[in-house]
Amino acid sequence: MFTTVRVAVPEDASRLLSIERSAAQAFRAFEGLSWLADSPPMPVERHLELIERSTCWVAIDAENRPQGFLSADIYGRDLHIHELSVRHTLQGQGIGRQLVQTAQAYVELNELHALTLTTFKDVPWNAPFYARLGFQIESDQYVNERLSTLLNEEYEHGFPVGSRCAMVWRAGEQF
Repeated sequence: MFTTVRVAVPEDASRLLSIERSAAQAFRAFEGLSWLADSPPMPVERHLELIERSTCWVAIDAENRPQGFLSADIYGRDLHIHELSVRHTLQGQGIGRQLVQTAQAYVELNELHALTLTTFKDVPWNAPFYARLGFQIESDQYVNERLSTLLNEEYEHGFPVGSRCAMVWRAGEQF
């Protein structure tokens, strides 16, 4: 499949909701996480904020239709991934990898320190996927306050305690 990654534009925002809903269907296969398939996506207003900051990228097909996206925001000297979603039927074809590599390149080009995220430890397309792209799990004693707060908020919203981790990719590392 032909895929190109570009910076998202405001017209993409509403399309990202259906991509996120589609991507979440993969969680139906995991006991205790299937409820995520029915969770509401990131609000379109939040997508528009990140698009305005040029920290949202879309993977498009040959007809310029978004098939996946990565939404991030800058916190200090870090770029934090809020959402990475690829249409369920297209997962496993390298689209997510392209999007993450685009964010890694952005970190380096903008002389930021790191790319961060929170994710599930044991879901194959979460922590193991990011580890293959050079991310490292931050041990609890080294998780900074921002990431620790995010993890705690995720647990308060229903994620099983201990199921999540903070991961960091530091600029200058290979990808």
